[in-house]
Amino acid sequence: MRMLKKIISWLKGIFSKRKEVRIGIYGSPNVGKTTLANRICVDLVGEPMGAVSPVPHETRNVQKKENLVLNLHGCKLTMSLLDMPGIAVKVDYRDFLEYGLSKEEAQKRAREATRGVVEAVRNLDKIDAALFMVDATEDPYTQVNITILGNIEARQIPIILVANKIDLPTANIRRVKEAFPGYDFVQVSAMTGENIESLYKEIAKKLS
Repeated sequence: MRMLKKIISWLKGIFSKRKEVRIGIYGSPNVGKTTLANRICVDLVGEPMGAVSPVPHETRNVQKKENLVLNLHGCKLTMSLLDMPGIAVKVDYRDFLEYGLSKEEAQKRAREATRGVVEAVRNLDKIDAALFMVDATEDPYTQVNITILGNIEARQIPIILVANKIDLPTANIRRVKEAFPGYDFVQVSAMTGENIESLYKEIAKKLS
């Protein structure tokens, strides 16, 4: 109950002037987008959004959780969350073979993943804000990340930079900050829930 009250407090500003806020989660494959989407959905409605897998491009279509409604003591909050397919400059079916997929399965996944990348970019025109996620254990300054940020900025969409996987010993938060200075920044572990409260606060601050 205390956690739900905190969520209401942090998100209340988002909905004071808007009927519904649409937030898109963007990033390269396997940075934790669906894990974060599941974390938010569980916090708000008690159920996850989608499946998580170590195989790249598990999410190959935009996953939507609309009308996330939280009713508590007469306060009603509504939000739509869009978990986007991982964006990649190139999708090669051979990258999936090492995960045990057959050639036919790998080629099918590659085709679906490519369509998912196009769909994710198209949906930029449908969101009010973007959570741009990077893996804090990897080098963040990549062509893919630069491309994603460029597409978001071109549409003047508010951005929150989310450095994920801070629970891992190889996470390097300073490296992420130095790669992308000037952005509203939050470090989290979508897996464990560490620092998720700070993300909710940043969302409220950004959109209120």
